[in-house]
Amino acid sequence: MSIGWNPDVHVSPLQVTQSEVFSQIQGDVLLSSSLWANIALAGLSALLFVYMGRNVESPRAKLIWAATLMIPLVSISSYTGLVSGLTVGVITMPAGHPLGGQEVLSQWGRYLTWALSTPMILLALGLLADVDRGSLFTVIAADIGMCVTGLAAALVTSSYPLRWAFYLISCAFFAVVLYALLTEWADAATAAGTDEIFATLRVLTVVLWLGYPIVWALGVEGLAVVQSVGLTSWAYSALDILAKYVFAFLLLRWVAANESTVAAGGADRTRTAAPADD
Repeated sequence: MSIGWNPDVHVSPLQVTQSEVFSQIQGDVLLSSSLWANIALAGLSALLFVYMGRNVESPRAKLIWAATLMIPLVSISSYTGLVSGLTVGVITMPAGHPLGGQEVLSQWGRYLTWALSTPMILLALGLLADVDRGSLFTVIAADIGMCVTGLAAALVTSSYPLRWAFYLISCAFFAVVLYALLTEWADAATAAGTDEIFATLRVLTVVLWLGYPIVWALGVEGLAVVQSVGLTSWAYSALDILAKYVFAFLLLRWVAANESTVAAGGADRTRTAAPADD
């Protein structure tokens, strides 16, 4: 039996070609629609964000706009890789997994998407809160570590316990990100005068990002409570739509309308850091 893979395709997982994966994806309406919907929304979002940021002038606001614009640009590239079959493969689940010994369609390209797009989300939030570079680097590094170890958890086929070991390591990296968002960065946003919009975006980010490990645990990759690859894919895609495009829209709309506040925050930090005259 195969999950998310046509059992009539009698080939070894290592011999599956991109064209065969592409045909399989297009033959699954639920799965393909979850990918094409994101491609369409990412394209529209990129055009909208270019328009919304056309009059942004201050350096700090421009950096936030650039990071925000990269979110849909990265997503449209990565989702195109998924729908083409380039970043999708077939793996055999290890013994002990609820689907042990069965072939499963693995959308490993999603982790590539997250490893490139989520740092842009955190970069935009860090710039908005005007956090120091050390904290920004640490949180982004932890975020990348979270995505890379999440990829490992999804692709390990030698040992079921090792899949969960990588999952827990990924969650540990995630805890670092959550701690910064809920404590240090919140204080920085208050000092920068951007605490109101930061609080909104923080809640949106924390709540939605918590959904990803839950989907992993309940989906095909984890406990396989939900064994439909299409449903799992739509769960991830829905989270992406809200955590990326809605997030980016709210952030850029606020920055465009409050550019003076954004610019003043950076200037205040510079003045505070400058040594006082004797």
